[in-house]
Amino acid sequence: MTKADIVAKISDSTGVEKIAVQATVEEFMSAIRTSLEEGENVYLRGFGSFIIKKRAEKTGRNISKNTTMIIPEHFIPSFKPAKSFVEKVKNNVKS
Repeated sequence: MTKADIVAKISDSTGVEKIAVQATVEEFMSAIRTSLEEGENVYLRGFGSFIIKKRAEKTGRNISKNTTMIIPEHFIPSFKPAKSFVEKVKNNVKS
């Protein structure tokens, strides 16, 4: 499912114009992105949490030059789904 699919689905179910729904979805994603960039986690009860994870410093290899390098510690965004969300996916998705 793409962002356009999400906008179309919300627009169809609510009757709100696609342009307004798209602006809302864009602003929602922007608010999450801004919060994470400022180091704040985002918690959506019943859905999940967008959190910042710290990656420790580690040694990596440059295969083409056959050398080792230090990869400094850094932060990455991560998503942790809510337990109820995980259970629904486990019970409803069939392979």
